[in-house]
Amino acid sequence: MTGQAARQPHAMPKTPEKPAVYAHRTLGFGVPATSDPHHFVVQIPRGNAAPVLICEHLGMGSETTREQVIDRVMLERHRWTAIRAEVQRAFNARLAEHNLATATWKVGDSPVDRLLGKELCVLAWAIERLDPEKIGIAVRNWLALRPEERWWMFGMTAMATGGIQDGDKGWRVALRYALGDHAQNELLKPRRLPEKIGPGGQTALPLFED
Repeated sequence: MTGQAARQPHAMPKTPEKPAVYAHRTLGFGVPATSDPHHFVVQIPRGNAAPVLICEHLGMGSETTREQVIDRVMLERHRWTAIRAEVQRAFNARLAEHNLATATWKVGDSPVDRLLGKELCVLAWAIERLDPEKIGIAVRNWLALRPEERWWMFGMTAMATGGIQDGDKGWRVALRYALGDHAQNELLKPRRLPEKIGPGGQTALPLFED
């Protein structure tokens, strides 16, 4: 080229991305980053065969300092694998609604908020000895429940049969049938009565029949 070299346009400096601002700092799935909060922990060993343990850490709210952890349920690895993705998606949607950081399951200890942990236990209890072919049904039915319904189920079950060895007792068995037996769209639906036409062509209600 003749004359001065063609001037190259200057690249615009990149604006650094601002870090996300959350309602407050959390660990794992919504656990407040405070000193010893009440929460749950999902212990995921390395490899693909070892079972997964879900335990409840009572934290500063525990009545004694000696009994601070309750082992709630041990899931065979294939059962955990069958539910982990849907549970993660559901929990992250809830966290995002409250402007909290989302999370993923990791090898080792995954902390879980105390309310979300109760909901996770309800599903884990329902599938711990369920026919593997019905686990998908249990997940769909669990997703259809409101959080308050899951908390109530946890409270009723944990009261007497919430330990790791209680899988075939009381409410644990009831959860298995409640969530794993039929899909929500297969539940009993009311039948429609045929309409009865009264004098003058008007629909007659059974209460006012002659």
